[in-house]
Amino acid sequence: MHAWETRPVVKVEGTAPALALQDSSRGMAVTEIQTSGDTAGVYVCGITPYDATHMGHAATYLNFDLMIRQLMDQGKTVTYVQNVTDIDDPLLERANDRGLDWRELAEDQTELFRTDMKALNIIAPNHYIGAVEAIPTITPVLEDLLSRGIAYAVPVTNGTAVHEGANDFYFDSERAASEGWTLGDVSGYDREQMMGFFAERGGDPQREGKHDALDPLLWRAARQGEPYWEGGQLGEGRPGWHIECSVIARTYLPAPFTIQGGGSDLIFPHHEFSAGHASASDGKPLANHYVHTGMVGLDGEKMSKSLGNLVLVSQLREQGVEPVAIRATLLAEHFASDWFWTGEKLAVGQQRVATWRAAMEKGCSVEIAHQLIADVRGALANNLDAPRALAAIDAWASSVDSSEVPDSEGSAVVRTALDSLLGLAL
Repeated sequence: MHAWETRPVVKVEGTAPALALQDSSRGMAVTEIQTSGDTAGVYVCGITPYDATHMGHAATYLNFDLMIRQLMDQGKTVTYVQNVTDIDDPLLERANDRGLDWRELAEDQTELFRTDMKALNIIAPNHYIGAVEAIPTITPVLEDLLSRGIAYAVPVTNGTAVHEGANDFYFDSERAASEGWTLGDVSGYDREQMMGFFAERGGDPQREGKHDALDPLLWRAARQGEPYWEGGQLGEGRPGWHIECSVIARTYLPAPFTIQGGGSDLIFPHHEFSAGHASASDGKPLANHYVHTGMVGLDGEKMSKSLGNLVLVSQLREQGVEPVAIRATLLAEHFASDWFWTGEKLAVGQQRVATWRAAMEKGCSVEIAHQLIADVRGALANNLDAPRALAAIDAWASSVDSSEVPDSEGSAVVRTALDSLLGLAL
């Protein structure tokens, strides 16, 4: 699967400080990111392509774009991987509701996502992998887990299976614990919290025949009216969600890689069990750090498809809103915070862009430009404090004196730095 074209990131003069980030697996402590020398691997969980890019999506991918830019500014070579869950129950349900072929819906929404990401100046992943294309890689991993007793069969008894005697396959969390992973390593949640999130986020704690209510699905047997693929010893079916990301990450990144990322709603069960699957497969941790973005609502309410209150990037662009203004609005909120999108915040973002451009037209000295870069770098290195970085730009813009002789060289330095460090193409 192809990603999207992105602008080159120009090296900014000077030295970037080490990056420290809030790590979910370390109790939300801010810790310096550990890389493998001059290389870093980043995996961010991608979309399930059944609806357009809303502000929650945009904020997540923009903030990981920002993290990647800081690693690159440190001189790291970053390998960035992102998946597309292009086969899953919500996609099939939405396609059925719209009377569409699920493949057509997936490709249409994936292409719209690519267009939105390009418009927002998001760095494209080096490897952009769909779940469907990864199935031939996933099934041997599942067969290995099955042979070692870490995966087990649960019969399909409700008459929906394509083949009589078909089985779904589940991950045995207790057996996996003997391979160096313990349930709760990533989230730090207790069992009561896990049970609540598991039921809310695609789990099936009431499924009869499971060894533990929290054991996640690895392979879903072929059901009537659903697409399915050959699964070897597992029979025909399709993979579960967590194993998809686990295997794709292992295929394209070292074990362990640097940062596993996504929205905070992925901490459990998705990232918990992706880590468990990887560790059970080869005895190595999935990632060194787990970093999560906050949730975005609208005008005081949760933003969701069911409420019909999504703010879509594509719709704002169609209304004539500049993507750089959307980006400035998103950067004004700390990556780890929950917050609400409002029209007033967008207006502030638009005004900021206009003010920054005006300051660049006035110009500044190269020395002042370098001080601004140092301030921006310092803010971003400290738990990716983009709001403080924007405040530094605001202070710079207000300090530019229109009575001075314009200095285009200083403005050029600022323009390049804001593009490379913050993705603000002004």
